[in-house]
Amino acid sequence: MRSSESFEGLEVWQRSMALAVDVCKAAAHCKDWGFRDQITRSAVSVPSNLAEGAERNGPKEFVQFIGIAKGSLGELRTQIMIGQELGYFDQEVAGDWLEEGRQIARMLHALMQSLTRDH
Repeated sequence: MRSSESFEGLEVWQRSMALAVDVCKAAAHCKDWGFRDQITRSAVSVPSNLAEGAERNGPKEFVQFIGIAKGSLGELRTQIMIGQELGYFDQEVAGDWLEEGRQIARMLHALMQSLTRDH
């Protein structure tokens, strides 16, 4: 990412935003308040940390926040699996979210590598 670009232009940010919105909408109807809070926090954390890191003072800090986003994504994927097992989410929808999460994880890894390689 060049300094002239904004985080909104990153495909990984756009896709993590879309996933977060989908998960939050689906979880809004969940009566398990603790679960709902946990899954929405982890979902929202992924694009939020990408945005925060991109707005920091350079690639080293951005890489640190990408790592935090990856951790939140792992938590989100785990929460999706738990929700799927508990019957909170449709099996097909949860499967789609899990696959999207795996793809986003690969994109985050590639972004980290490009930033550390370039600097």
